Amino acid sequence: MLNYDGFFTDIKGLITGLIQTYIYVVLIRVVISWINPDPYNPIVQFLRGVTDPAIEAVRRIMPSFLLSTGLDFTPLILILLLQAVMMLLNNISFI
Repeated sequence: MLNYDGFFTDIKGLITGLIQTYIYVVLIRVVISWINPDPYNPIVQFLRGVTDPAIEAVRRIMPSFLLSTGLDFTPLILILLLQAVMMLLNNISFI
């Protein structure tokens, strides 16, 4: 009988690590947006290119009254959703 428990644990660890890295990328994008960077900078373009699809998806789902406050809560909500996915992954056990 084959034991796949170690394989699935490694996959869970890989996915969790990728999600954690993406959370750091979102945080870096938020901090950089506070200093009004040059939009043609390759790092800024990379950060926006990587994070914009997820942030725009959250904006489409969010109620409009949260968007009209003047503060952009979408990165925070995205990070909370990613943290919830990580918690779900960590609670999955393979038999």
